Amino acid sequence: MPVKLAQALTNPIFPALDSQLRAGRHIGIDELDQHVFLMDYQEFLEEFYARYNVELIRAPEGFFYLRPRSTSLIPRSVLSELDMMVGKILCYLYLSPERLANEGIFSQQELHDELMSLADEGRLLKLVNQRSTGSDLDRQKLQEKMRASLNRLRRLGMVWFMGNDSSKFRITESVFRFGADVRSGDDAREAQLRLIRDGEAMQLDGGLALADETDDGDSTAERNQPDVGEEG
Repeated sequence: MPVKLAQALTNPIFPALDSQLRAGRHIGIDELDQHVFLMDYQEFLEEFYARYNVELIRAPEGFFYLRPRSTSLIPRSVLSELDMMVGKILCYLYLSPERLANEGIFSQQELHDELMSLADEGRLLKLVNQRSTGSDLDRQKLQEKMRASLNRLRRLGMVWFMGNDSSKFRITESVFRFGADVRSGDDAREAQLRLIRDGEAMQLDGGLALADETDDGDSTAERNQPDVGEEG
């Protein structure tokens, strides 16, 4: 075993970080110690995870995550279509001028307003109830599901709640997992808006299962959702 790999595996940081990566978490610069560790040992950890048929990826924005191959020995899962849509809205907000104006902080109400204004409401309600009539109850359930999706993405490291106030959050650069197709081009925000309005359930480029359960009690791995890619 290379000396550097042995140093990485015996580092006190590694066990918790390894568990987070296997659970699908994205590690950005905000998690400074973990991020520096991955930067220092990236080459050797890439070889380590290759033994499990997964890749340690450093995205252009700098965050790290594990991407499984089809023969991965680590369980994988998928995000629901609503999770994917919320993720794309978060990426759109990340690209917006408001992020700088608000010091990067948004509220759940702002997320809900953007979701309802940019995406097709009828389609969103169908994600909650296939027989939706557009009732107030259906809209309330959609808002609850949106909060559950936001919490799921929080566990993946894509948003940070502000202290004990879960109504406000800061978006991390990891949301570019939902905007890979807009990294190049003259107007990334306009391209992301087009993806949202076209209703595309854009695939993520691989990913791993959540380690815990979703907010509504169902394991993410047990959800059978259409038109979504493997979640990371």
